[in-house]
Amino acid sequence: MRVLQIASEAVPFAKTGGLADVAGALPVALQQLGCQTTLVLPAYRSVFGKGLPIEQTDLRFPVAVGTRSLEATVFTCRLPGDDGQIFLIGNDHCFDRDSLYGTPDDYADNAERFIFFSRAALELAARQPEPFDIIHCHDWQTGLVPAYQKLLYSSWPTIGQARTVLTIHNMAYQGQFWHWDMLLTGFHWKYFNWQQMEFYGQLNMLKAGIVFADKLTTVSPTYAREIQMAPGGNGLEGVLAGRSRDLVGIVNGIDTNTWNPHADAHIPRHYSADDVDDGKYTARVALAARLGHAAPDPRPLVAFVGRLAEQKGVGLILDLINRMAGSGLAHFVILGTGDPASEQALRTVAASYPDTVDVVIGFDETLAHLIQAAADILLMPSQYEPCGLAQLYAFRYGTIPVVRATGGLADTVVDTNDQTLADGTASGFVFEAFESAALEEAVRRAVAARGDQDRWRELVRRVMEQDWSWQASARRYREVYEQTLAAPSVAVADVE
Repeated sequence: MRVLQIASEAVPFAKTGGLADVAGALPVALQQLGCQTTLVLPAYRSVFGKGLPIEQTDLRFPVAVGTRSLEATVFTCRLPGDDGQIFLIGNDHCFDRDSLYGTPDDYADNAERFIFFSRAALELAARQPEPFDIIHCHDWQTGLVPAYQKLLYSSWPTIGQARTVLTIHNMAYQGQFWHWDMLLTGFHWKYFNWQQMEFYGQLNMLKAGIVFADKLTTVSPTYAREIQMAPGGNGLEGVLAGRSRDLVGIVNGIDTNTWNPHADAHIPRHYSADDVDDGKYTARVALAARLGHAAPDPRPLVAFVGRLAEQKGVGLILDLINRMAGSGLAHFVILGTGDPASEQALRTVAASYPDTVDVVIGFDETLAHLIQAAADILLMPSQYEPCGLAQLYAFRYGTIPVVRATGGLADTVVDTNDQTLADGTASGFVFEAFESAALEEAVRRAVAARGDQDRWRELVRRVMEQDWSWQASARRYREVYEQTLAAPSVAVADVE
């Protein structure tokens, strides 16, 4: 099976979020399962400063974007341990910029940039010597690819007979642009209608992908259900519900080489489930020194590592710390950056409880790994969470997550109680309501459970032995590809 992956970012080339982790790891895992995989990315300015073995090819071709013709320059790269083909599509006008999408505001011409990239990726695929079976695109930046493949490239021998798969990583980002950007796409205006590409008078690239793709996936089974209802669908819940038979949730895998307490270069002592207590204590000593303490606090260590945003439940965490910091039950450490008001509020609470609360504003890869290794409990009280990776990292390091039952958190963390402890399925502490009292109750349950060393040690051993590798997720994607190839292609409705 030949698979073409098209994404706007992928590790190690460019990253702003979890999409890059998926697009970087999935092709490698698919290759190991026997799928011949080609990955196509934009050649952003930043990718050339990473020391990667990128080479320019002789391949150049024009790409129509509205009435303009933009030239695509093709680069290639081979990464150690990856037999798949990687192409990067360059154009200085589109990609020679300081950031991927614009910061703090999006670039005004993002529609033009990713219309160019989507068409260029298919033009490149059409020039390959062998046909592709599956074209797998990701998020709104490549949402027009399934429409292009069906409407403009259906007669091209290398891609015309392929099946398309769209993965939705986060419904909050849909690629909505003013209606005149429809002129840039090259599509007939008849497709700018409420059933296909139009959304409240705007061009919606993600909606186009949902409508035209043969198969839809998202990053957890629970999130697949949530986005078919308000508010999870962010206005597209009806469109998604109409495609419910073609929508599959697959939990992301994690890089088990990078997040591996057996070999992690960021932590002072490697450990496994057999010597987790010693490994965690050594990490606690190193973390205390990093944070300016003479010795580690003997109380349970409760941590949060991530973006300081309301979606991640930072408001609940602030309430939790204010309510629990004076109790003497736990020590809290927070690492993250985001909303300025939340950053200042966390600094204030840390100053009020210097022996109980540590806050580090910013992001530090070594510190993130060290906190995962040192902590007993990880907080993930998200308002919504399509998949979530931090709880899977926590499992690897024997850190027990406290999560809200939403999205991928509900699919990966099983609440700890007498029944789940007895049947061996317990893996964390789960609460339902997006309320600080519900979070506090779950944290207090976790802290109390930490006091029973034998039961806690058994819980830690079980979570460390779980398999959340990309190999497991890739097998599920391959099954989806096989099902998609066995079914008829989605018919294009002719809406006048």
